[in-house]
Amino acid sequence: MGNLCSVCYPCQSFKSTKRTSRRFSDQQNPKDVSDSEGQDESLLQAQLASNDGQLAQAIVPSSLAIKSESFNIISSKDPTASKTERKSLALKLSGTLNRNNSESRNISDSKISALFEKYKDGIEDSILSEGVEQLCIDLQLKPDEFKVLVLAWKFEAEMMCRFTRQEFVKGCRNLKTDNLKGIQNKLPELVGQTITNAEMFKDLYRFTFKFGLDYSSGQRILPIDMAVSLWMLVFSQQEPLILKRWLYFLDKHPQVRGIPRDTWNMFLNFVETVGTDLSNYDDTEAWPSLFDDFVEFENDQLNQNSSAMLDLNQQGMDNISNCNINSGNSNISGMVEGTPDI
Repeated sequence: MGNLCSVCYPCQSFKSTKRTSRRFSDQQNPKDVSDSEGQDESLLQAQLASNDGQLAQAIVPSSLAIKSESFNIISSKDPTASKTERKSLALKLSGTLNRNNSESRNISDSKISALFEKYKDGIEDSILSEGVEQLCIDLQLKPDEFKVLVLAWKFEAEMMCRFTRQEFVKGCRNLKTDNLKGIQNKLPELVGQTITNAEMFKDLYRFTFKFGLDYSSGQRILPIDMAVSLWMLVFSQQEPLILKRWLYFLDKHPQVRGIPRDTWNMFLNFVETVGTDLSNYDDTEAWPSLFDDFVEFENDQLNQNSSAMLDLNQQGMDNISNCNINSGNSNISGMVEGTPDI
């Protein structure tokens, strides 16, 4: 017996059941046969609802309207549901499934391989920096653009400026495209989904850390200049209000030479927790020590700014007082000079 997919197996099972019921139908009257066929239809509906919804998930299309209709009819206990409704639903499901299968069949592995060969390095079986640069040019993208980071994420690239054959082929399959135009069309949609879906962005953010590491040298900590560049890139579409202050803090502390994975990952939680004025920061929580230093630096800056503002205000008041005194002295002198001799 050949292998059967989760979609085909229940249908094959139903056909077998139906043949068995007809085998015994010779001993039944026409009414019994009709009842048996009705039971077969009920059996099909039960099979559609069985297996914890696995079959429904496999064949129900992404369209919300059809999905809602599917579950309403499948789960309906109304005996008056007509055969026409069931047939209409079956046609819709079949059409969507055929479109999905057709879309998958239309993706050509040979075209993907040819596209890979166009940018592949002459020696190594990978697309290296020059090839990646040319790919970006052909996609009308800049190498340091957010879309390129999203593309690398979807291709599950392990290193910056390199796509292996496996990463490229698998990535194109996941995007359901085998040409440059298809990649171009998919990227805006992917970017929109990523910046609006918190879980997707979190996955992209964590990917960015390992993407920036140089595994060939056994690197496990991001150099500070690379970390700063990647923070600016990954937050380029939605920048946290404290990002510039954080980068300013790192610039003023050259002793911080690298960012470990834990600090990188926790920074996303940090910006979501502390607020714009760091008022929600709790130093009793298990934050990396670098965050404690940052908050202390910010508080010092705030105190210095307050002191400087007070000094400026005091200096301004002193200047005003001096102007008034000088003006009064001038008036007195004028009055004395203008007094006639008695």
